[in-house]
Order: sequence, then C-alpha cells, then structure tokens
Amino acid sequence: MQIINGLNGLDDAMAALRSGGARVAMVPTMGALHDGHLALVAEAKKRADKVVASIFVNPLQFNDKGDLDRYPREEGSDADKLAAAGCDLLWMPTSDDFYPEGFATTVSVAGVSERWEGAHRPGHFDGVATVVAKLFTGIRPNVAIFGEKDFQQLAVIRRMNADLGLGVEVVGHPTVRAEDGLALSSRNAQLSAAERAAAVALPNALKAAAAAIRSGSAPADALAGAVSSLNEAGFGPIDYVAYVDPDSLEPLEKAQVRGRLISAAFLGKVRLIDNFCVEMDTV
Repeated sequence: MQIINGLNGLDDAMAALRSGGARVAMVPTMGALHDGHLALVAEAKKRADKVVASIFVNPLQFNDKGDLDRYPREEGSDADKLAAAGCDLLWMPTSDDFYPEGFATTVSVAGVSERWEGAHRPGHFDGVATVVAKLFTGIRPNVAIFGEKDFQQLAVIRRMNADLGLGVEVVGHPTVRAEDGLALSSRNAQLSAAERAAAVALPNALKAAAAAIRSGSAPADALAGAVSSLNEAGFGPIDYVAYVDPDSLEPLEKAQVRGRLISAAFLGKVRLIDNFCVEMDTV
C-alpha cells in the first residue's frame, strides 16, 4: 500500500492508479479504525479496481476544541489495518494542506443539515461538506463508501454531491455492530465497563420502536417508549429520538413505507448516535 502524506505526489499516484481505465473507490475516515471502517474497505473492493482511504481529523467539524484534542490518532496501526485489508493507497493530508492561511470558503448544505445533529452541533455539517468536497476533488473517485451509522451525514454528503455535480457515486454501507447490537464507533472506547454494558439500550430502544411502528403504533408513542427505555438505562441528556423521512430528514407524524429512526444521547460523558431503518409493505 502506498502512503501519501500531504499533497506532494498525490496527483501522480492517482494517475498511476487510474491507468488502464481502472475504477477508483474512496473510503474517507478520521482514523482510529475499527471493523466498521474495514467493512467499508471490503465494500469498496467489490465496487472498484483500486481503493483509496483517507485519514484526516477535520477541525472544521468539531464544535469543542477539547473533543478535537481528545480524538484518538493511531496512524501507524491504522495504516497496518488498511494494508491488510487490501487498500491500494492511503492519503493523509494535514490541516495546513486543506486550510492554509487565508482559507475562506466553506460548503453549506441547507435543509437536510439543519435539524438533529445540525441543531445540536452548529457548523458541524458545514465542516463535513467542506472537507468531503475537498477529499472528492483531491481523489476524484468513481465511488465513495460511507457508513450509515452517521445517517444524517450521509444525507448531507449525497445532497452536496448532487448539487455540486461532483459525479461521485455515494454508497451507504449498513451499520456494523458488535455482537450485542451496539454500533461500532471510535467513541465506544471512551465508555467505562459499566457504561459499555448499558450502551446496548440505545439500539435495543430503537429496534423496539421500529417494531412498534411496524405493528401499527403511532410514531409518537413508539418514540416516547424509546425515550423512557433510554432514561431507565441511565442515558441523559437525550438530544433527540426521532422518526424521519430518510431523504429529507424531516420528522414524520405518521408511518410511511420508508422511514428512519435516529437518535443521539449521552451515556456519562460519551455521546452516542444510532439509527434504524423502518420499512413497511403498506401503510
């Protein structure tokens, strides 16, 4: 696996990967890789001839500098994991590469970014859209793979990609979970043993809410039940538990054929997010 630090040599490396008309897939990450990230690499290998991963801890999408400083940096072990997974190139730009002195342009996606995470983390999705636009223009992939755990992020990236005409096929990969159902996340390592045991209440609450909606319960009642379960398990504050349209992220008062349950809540000092698809044959 070739490793490119910064910008020097990137264009030549990408030209070599594309030689002969090879199709290129990209897996953007912030590092601290786990099996969920490696599942994205495996999916990328199915969809393209060459796979490029990036590691960049993007300062624009952190509201709290302390959270940015605490974010784990494990570039050495991450590179080993990517090489073992069959990645062809790892790109690791720096903040100075992406945001040099005088940098003044950001990408803002209206509508789909404004509720939920957008309301609780002001400016977060501007940072996400800006960095993904820069990653796409740097690599120019045919396809990019993102995990569905960050479901609103995926919706924002799809809207940005379509609106700017970047021409990348944006693929969402189902959330990878531990055996007990908790969504894999770099933040799970920050949970104490007791918190880790309690954390499974989040996917369980959403699964129960999904089953309730499918069985005919009003979404509001299903959501109230999920909130109650989370409170009983020690979660709090709960930023949101919502049933939304999967494309617009607008809240739904009535069940529809395709819906999504999304949630974000604190367990101790760790903020966890999760989501579940709710599909119905008829409504």
